[in-house]
Amino acid sequence: MRFEGTSNYVATEDLKVAVNAAVALRRPLLIKGEPGTGKTVLAQEIATAIGAPLIEWTVKSTTKAQQGLYEYDAVARLRDGQLGDPRVHDIGNYIRRGKLWEAFRSPQLPVLLIDEIDKADIEFPNDLLHELDRMEFDVYETRETVRAVERPVVVVTSNNEKDLPDAFLRRCFFHYIKFPERETMQAIIDVHFPGIQQRLVAKALDIFYEVRDVPGLKKKPSTSELIDWLKLLLHEDLPLEVLQSRDPRQAIPPLHGALLKNEADVMLFERLAFMARRG
Repeated sequence: MRFEGTSNYVATEDLKVAVNAAVALRRPLLIKGEPGTGKTVLAQEIATAIGAPLIEWTVKSTTKAQQGLYEYDAVARLRDGQLGDPRVHDIGNYIRRGKLWEAFRSPQLPVLLIDEIDKADIEFPNDLLHELDRMEFDVYETRETVRAVERPVVVVTSNNEKDLPDAFLRRCFFHYIKFPERETMQAIIDVHFPGIQQRLVAKALDIFYEVRDVPGLKKKPSTSELIDWLKLLLHEDLPLEVLQSRDPRQAIPPLHGALLKNEADVMLFERLAFMARRG
């Protein structure tokens, strides 16, 4: 069972090595990188490549580790008890299974995605150490132990919004997805836009990397934003000459709303254009 990328996902050699190492070790694969570099999609493509079901746990700022195991709905049980519902005699009726429970009880080797783990409280990763290490947990209300049928392939993504605890990092195989170089980006574009005019791609990539290289940019455009920009260029059927003859004094590229995502960066480009015109 080796990951070699898929027809829909261009994986670099070092990324393939990281995925296969994590699968061999059965360690969680911790993936970091700029937003929009394909961290979440990677888990989906791993599942596709090895023919495994994908179980997704999207983490939010309010997410607690316990929710990944199970939740006991005491309020619903109390309400049913007041209404005389016979279901109250079986506490198991009020246990809601979490994503880890679902992954542990999957009859087929699953891929478990814990997406954007850095959004949660700092203690969130530590609260999962025991469960991810031993691949089991106790359900205290029913006095049962849930053990993994197959140790799942665990992919954990982080946007680096906060540091993760050392104890959690020690249990992971780590990989940072570097921003794609031009050759890799060309391959990614060819996957998304087969048959696209290569002169258009070449000029669009020139502009895209120029935008990323502007000093002081608050939010650099990512791979996903480049894909969106190309979609718009094709949808609007802009002639290639619009890009080729772009006045450098204008600074802001056409349809820049797909690349620049906050007013500070737009104002930066406007200032650069003003300075270029004065020059």
